[in-house]
Amino acid sequence: MGSADGALVLFSGGQDSTTCVAWALNRYAKVETIGFDYGQRHAVELEVRPSVLQSLRNINPQWDKKLGEDHMIDLSLISKISNTAMTQDVEITMMENGLPNTFVPGRNLLFMTVAATVAYRRGLDVLVGGMCETDFSGYPDCRDDTMKALQVALNLGMATRLKLETPLMWIDKAETWKLAQDLGGNALVDLIRSGTHTCYLGERGALHDWGYGCGKCPACELRARGYANFIAQ
Repeated sequence: MGSADGALVLFSGGQDSTTCVAWALNRYAKVETIGFDYGQRHAVELEVRPSVLQSLRNINPQWDKKLGEDHMIDLSLISKISNTAMTQDVEITMMENGLPNTFVPGRNLLFMTVAATVAYRRGLDVLVGGMCETDFSGYPDCRDDTMKALQVALNLGMATRLKLETPLMWIDKAETWKLAQDLGGNALVDLIRSGTHTCYLGERGALHDWGYGCGKCPACELRARGYANFIAQ
């Protein structure tokens, strides 16, 4: 493994992961990104990834120097072994276990394991993810305890000293918008508004003040509410 000057960011093309890329670029000398095609309904997020990365380079010359290779990984097996509203064309509802059917079992566990494997090969000692347990979902694989347990398991299993960073874990969506502004000014806020994608249904028609989306799915409602609270500050 390499030095702690390098980080690998889980980058989907959405608001949270774009903010995480900027966060890492302000902290580490070398930053690479990794994305996953797992058969998600909102595959448009993968389509916007290259333009978002290029826009990040354009915002800050130092970011351009630090931003390295982007890795795209095929994890389509997830959609083959799961039955969720994120991978199937079904209505978004709550399940009997109290979780929304947008929860994809094992997704973040697989993401982090694959990312750790790539980081091992690339000599990067930090993984950065946009997991958050403050604002929504209750997804068990987004919780701080899960990430801490994963860090221990990955390091034991690979004899490494990987560190898992989750800068959004304890902040709400309005604070995530504010963090983006602090990291990259209005240029980064505007990029996240118009360049990134969060909508679960993959809707990218009209541009709202908070960005593109259907405006009705949980991801859009959360993003819109956070933006409204952010600009009201």
